[in-house]
Amino acid sequence: MLRTNALTFQYNNGPSIDFPDILCQKGESWLVLGQSGSGKTTLLHLLGGLLPPSSGTIEVGGTDIANLSPSQLDQFRGKHIGIIFQQAHFIRALSVGENLKIAQQLAGLPVDMAKVTTFLERLNIGDKIDKKTDELSVGEKQRVAIARALINQPDIILADEPTSALDDKNCDEVVQLLEEQAAAVDATLLVVTHDGRLKDKFSHQILMG
Repeated sequence: MLRTNALTFQYNNGPSIDFPDILCQKGESWLVLGQSGSGKTTLLHLLGGLLPPSSGTIEVGGTDIANLSPSQLDQFRGKHIGIIFQQAHFIRALSVGENLKIAQQLAGLPVDMAKVTTFLERLNIGDKIDKKTDELSVGEKQRVAIARALINQPDIILADEPTSALDDKNCDEVVQLLEEQAAAVDATLLVVTHDGRLKDKFSHQILMG
């Protein structure tokens, strides 16, 4: 469950951004739709604990993440929040499997290579486990990013512009993939985008600016 109340954020010397209150139940899929500059990526970074709010609360599964220390927040994020960035960032010296293994370790969880293999196979990239991420196609990298976000079976999955660079066919496939994988771990999915093609694909929506 994800809940925000009276959430605001202000960049240095910039205007304050007021965000709508959010209540996303476990297992639901939500779309946050807004044009560039509307604050939607800032909202995603707040929800993911990557930025501290200027005021207000952000609860993930009943925990107000704004009250956690930096070390507590890092570990909490690793266990409970999966983030899929618009541009996937991997440790290039490591293999696909090792990148997912690191995600488990950073969350303070035991390494489970069987789970790594299972998630990669579920996303049809099981044969890439020993490849370096630089050897992958764009689509394969995106699937690895999804696997990394899901590996610790988080409560919340946040996806930043996952379809903006895709044609219609691949757009539909990625949305279906995200929803299927979120459902498989019973996570709340929240997609942040300016891609108007997604408007008819989500029954729960938040429109920004």
